Amino acid sequence: MPTLVLLRHGQSAWNLENRFTGWWDVNLTEKGVEEAYAAGTAMKAAGLDFDIAFTSMQSRAIKTLNLALGAMDRVWIPVIKDWHLNERHYGALTGLDKAETAAKHGEEQVKIWRRSFDVPPPPMQPGSPFDLSGDRRYAGVKVPAAESLKDTIARVLPYWESAIVPELKAGKRVIIAAHGNSLRALVKHLSGISDADIVNEEIPTGKPMVYDLADDLTAIGRRYLD
Repeated sequence: MPTLVLLRHGQSAWNLENRFTGWWDVNLTEKGVEEAYAAGTAMKAAGLDFDIAFTSMQSRAIKTLNLALGAMDRVWIPVIKDWHLNERHYGALTGLDKAETAAKHGEEQVKIWRRSFDVPPPPMQPGSPFDLSGDRRYAGVKVPAAESLKDTIARVLPYWESAIVPELKAGKRVIIAAHGNSLRALVKHLSGISDADIVNEEIPTGKPMVYDLADDLTAIGRRYLD
C-alpha cells in the first residue's frame, strides 16, 4: 500500500499568542521544536520511512519537517516546497489577537470568518504591514487578499493531483508537512468529509497522521501516532 503521512507544523509563536497567522511567517516555539522532533521519533519507532517530502513556503512547516526528518536520519531525502501548501490566508485578520477580534466584532462574526466553509475574512489591504505581495518567495504568484477554506481547497487539490499523486502512484513513500487548513483540504478529499463536517475537523500540531491508502489512493483508514 502507498505510504502517506500528514504532519501539521509544531506550535508556532502566534499559535501560543492566539493570533491569526495565515501566510505570515512566524517561527516555532520551544514547544513546537520539541513537537517536531517527537514526531520524527514516533515515526521512526513506528517503522515509517520516506522517499520524498512536500512542504509549504512557510518556515514553521519547513522547520518542522527538517526536525522530524533529522530525528529519523532522513534529512537527505528530496524536499519540495510549494506555496500551494501554505496555510489559509486570513486577510485583514492577520496578526490580530483572536479574543480581541471577537470582542470587537462579536463571537458569531469571528466564528463565521474562522469556521465557515466558504466565507472569507475581510481582505488584506495593499500596503498592510503583513502584505506579502512583494516577498521574493512569491514572485510570479498572485498572493490572495483573503481565503475561505473552500478557496484553500481549490488551490491545494490541483497541486495534490499534479505533484503528489504521481509520486504515490510510483510507489514513493510520502510525507507532507503543512498547516491546519491546507491539511484539512487533503483530509476532506481523502476521507470524503462533507463541506459541513470538515469545518469541525481539528488537526493537532506536531502529531503525524498516517493514512492507509489502497492502490487507487482511496483511504482505507487514518490514525495519529502518539
